[in-house]
Amino acid sequence: MTDKNIFENKKAAYYTLGCKLNFAETSTIGKQLAEQGIRKVLPGEKADICIINTCSVTELADKKCRQAIRKIAKQHPGSYVVVVGCYAQLKPEEVSKIEGVDLVLGTGQKADIIEHLRGFDEMTDGIIVSPIKDIHTFTPSCSQGDRTRYFLKVQDGCDYYCSYCTIPFARGRSRNGKIADLVKMAEEAGKDGGKEIVLTGVNIGDFGKSTGETFFDLLKALDKIESVERFRISSIEPNLLTDEILKFVTQSQRFAPHFHIPLQSGSDEVLKLMRRKYDTRLFASKIQKIKELLPDAFIGVDVIVGTRGETDDYFEATKQFIQSLPVSQLHVFNYSERQGTAALNIDYKVNPQIKQERSRQLLEISNRKTKDFYRSQIGTNHNVLFEHTKRGNKMHGFTENYIKVETGYRISWINKLIPVTLGDFNEDELTMSI
Repeated sequence: MTDKNIFENKKAAYYTLGCKLNFAETSTIGKQLAEQGIRKVLPGEKADICIINTCSVTELADKKCRQAIRKIAKQHPGSYVVVVGCYAQLKPEEVSKIEGVDLVLGTGQKADIIEHLRGFDEMTDGIIVSPIKDIHTFTPSCSQGDRTRYFLKVQDGCDYYCSYCTIPFARGRSRNGKIADLVKMAEEAGKDGGKEIVLTGVNIGDFGKSTGETFFDLLKALDKIESVERFRISSIEPNLLTDEILKFVTQSQRFAPHFHIPLQSGSDEVLKLMRRKYDTRLFASKIQKIKELLPDAFIGVDVIVGTRGETDDYFEATKQFIQSLPVSQLHVFNYSERQGTAALNIDYKVNPQIKQERSRQLLEISNRKTKDFYRSQIGTNHNVLFEHTKRGNKMHGFTENYIKVETGYRISWINKLIPVTLGDFNEDELTMSI
């Protein structure tokens, strides 16, 4: 039986949890399956194959993955359920015990998923847990999925081994694609109508470990692509966000003044316990430099509350430090115990209720800072890339500095960069009018 006979007229459903990198990889898996004759399931149809791409950054993420697996297995009874990604990589046996699962693959096996699917039509009763291998390969991808923006995977893995994090175990060591190959992918996305590309990876500022190139080299090469109008840099470590990169973004016509920078804690003592590669002084200097060069830049910051060792005094230091920073938004995460991490050796544990209260306090600060940033943008001129999503008679899009703009639905504006002057904003939904 040929591959075509195995996969012909089959339907697949896709479900993704976690980061932008996962969304990019799910889209790539979808392309691989489509090339074999497997089409995406339509609303109301039952799938023959279900692909669930998982996250395992926290215990809550694991819980959401388990819920999603059970839900999608019930929605598509009799389908061949394949679980891939970080949760499957770290806890394959646990995943295999979830009702409905047929095949478990790790993060390093997404690239050759077709090989693992060759026997799916036999629908054997046994659950297959593919031997989870060390992760060494890198498969670049540039995928759109259901979004207006494209996501270019430029890097994978991490060498940092922060004390609270399992990502190096789930994703492997830092590695990347060649600049020439990534530029070609971006050019093709632009020719296909992609107006904006987000650079994704686990630690993208560490780009170059595999090829001897640098992240700055990559930015300069991508900036020359005339078919793409806008690039965004996704999360980048503060110690890897160099002044050279910031000055480049200032001069670039294509790279957006939008930065997402993990802080994790505003206490130097906690940063040491976390094994982070910077202190608050360096972090503050990066924020100051961004605002000096790009005063209208949007700055998102990740913070973890309730880590082992975070005393009340250390949390207060974090609050005061964050309040002093001209950032635009906080992404707040409650610390989650992760098996095998060095943080478990730290004695001081934070009560779950205290974690929730600390999270609430930081989210209040975030809300104020986002509103202040939006207010500062009233009356300014920007280009908005409008998306196809329609809510009632409204559509939305984002400016280059990541302000969400809502306006009356116009089909001719979908996937178009429209020059606008920002009006007032809706404080409840954090959207601006034009």
